[in-house]
Amino acid sequence: MIDELHVKDVALIHEATLYPSRGLTVISGESGAGKSALLSALSLLIGERGDASLVREGAHEMIVEGRFVCSHANSESAHESCAKDHTSERDTLTDEHESNDTAKACEADESIVQRTISSEGRSRVHIDGSIAGVRQLADDLGSSVDLCGQHEHQRLMRVASHRRMLDAWAADQVLPAYTKYRQAFRAVEDARDQLDAVRAAGSLDKEQLEQARFVVQRIDEVDPQEGEYEQLQADLPKAEHAEALLQATHDAHDALSADEGTLDLLDRAASELEDMASVDPALGESAKSLRDASYVIEDVARDIRSYGDDVDFDVESLGAMQERMSAFQGLLRSWGPNMDDVMAARQESAELLDRATDSDKNLEAAQAALDKAEERLIPAADKLHAARCAAAPDFSQAVTDQMARLELADAALVCSVDSLDRSAWTLHGPDSVEFLFRPGLDMSARPLTKIASGGELSRVMLAIKVVLGAHDDVDTLVFDEVDAGIGGTAARALTDVLVDLSHTHQVIVVTHLPQVAVAGDTHYKVSKTQGEHVQTQVALVEGNDRVSEIARMLSGDTSAATMTHARQLLDERS
Repeated sequence: MIDELHVKDVALIHEATLYPSRGLTVISGESGAGKSALLSALSLLIGERGDASLVREGAHEMIVEGRFVCSHANSESAHESCAKDHTSERDTLTDEHESNDTAKACEADESIVQRTISSEGRSRVHIDGSIAGVRQLADDLGSSVDLCGQHEHQRLMRVASHRRMLDAWAADQVLPAYTKYRQAFRAVEDARDQLDAVRAAGSLDKEQLEQARFVVQRIDEVDPQEGEYEQLQADLPKAEHAEALLQATHDAHDALSADEGTLDLLDRAASELEDMASVDPALGESAKSLRDASYVIEDVARDIRSYGDDVDFDVESLGAMQERMSAFQGLLRSWGPNMDDVMAARQESAELLDRATDSDKNLEAAQAALDKAEERLIPAADKLHAARCAAAPDFSQAVTDQMARLELADAALVCSVDSLDRSAWTLHGPDSVEFLFRPGLDMSARPLTKIASGGELSRVMLAIKVVLGAHDDVDTLVFDEVDAGIGGTAARALTDVLVDLSHTHQVIVVTHLPQVAVAGDTHYKVSKTQGEHVQTQVALVEGNDRVSEIARMLSGDTSAATMTHARQLLDERS
């Protein structure tokens, strides 16, 4: 949900801030005042493309900032509501939905987004102060806001969204069947992958098989044991330099322990200082330090002697170690760079030989596994298709009933669920779901995506949104020109529908209808200043200012009669 929107230097807007309500927010203003600039700014925050043409003339960049909060943040049980609403619809029903992102948004409660575009066209994105990309905006926030304008790329125009809408609305009926179908479909895919692997192994030519045998034989000849190469890396340098190590330890031990060596000299020095400690106690402390040092040196001398005793200069053992290292290095050159890679190459070749050795038997087993998986998929597909077919008429009727409230009394929505050939089945089902639109009683239904009238499409979308209610995964709905071609009693009906929708969504609507404007929980007016430098201003209208704006929308003036009528409309909605 959008808690705050700040716009700076976008089109003719120098600077404006909006605080949309949690329910219905209306934006009004004369044609050409700049209402579309606000929607363009909002679209940038959800990952839509933007360019330098949006930057206000004379400005070096445009900035759009928004605070998005969890749609249930106004509830005392915000986190529980988020989890309940999104788990059934997003996490389980369709994992192509951005369920993890939604869950994170609910946990964090709010996210601060900034989009900047310079006059040279350079775009920058920040989310919660961190650098991000436009794709991340689309992934994190794109699914939470639906821009329902005549010229926006709407999800309703994507046939793939029709299935998600039907499934979300009929989750109680569809979800169990959908879950089992997906499990069965994945099992078939896994079985088919295994069969393909067996077939590939059986079709290997003689040269490939010989190569696999060579890999296994060559590595088995060396027979590397776990950790052996690493141990050899540590031991071989010591064996190769055994004589030098032995001489070094002998000389070091003599330097420390022989007559007149370091230990004797330390003992003599300590004794001299101890004799004079009665004269100056400080010398006694120095003598003690020398004694402590001699104990450490004695330990070192003993360790050096022990190390030297363990040094074994064995020419025969050294040769064996060098030969072993050479064998390891040969394996690493062929299949390295490390021993894990070598062993992985052996395992892959061995598995390939196993499949090829008894290819007929393996092929038969893999085919049987695929057939069995297919047998389990068929009834799962039938149940899912049946669940969707059962839900489709009720969904269609519910939407059609809402359409009747929007001056589309003779029109109808038809939810078509058609079976697909087996080859066309996907993880999402064995059928295609598409919304069709029937303009009149005696007219045929045709794909909704081919409707010519943007006004019709906006009203159909509005009807669908009302029916989906809390089942929809969109938090905020922004409507532009949803009232195109509507007036009279239909305007009141449209208002009632928008109000109903605002009970389950945050609704922002750009409108020319006073009937809609008076129903808003929050009302903003967009206007142009006159003069040498024309600018668009956005202002919250309340009290008499709102009455004046409603009067202007009614008849274009603020006469006493029109002001009285405006107050009556506002009173009726209060």
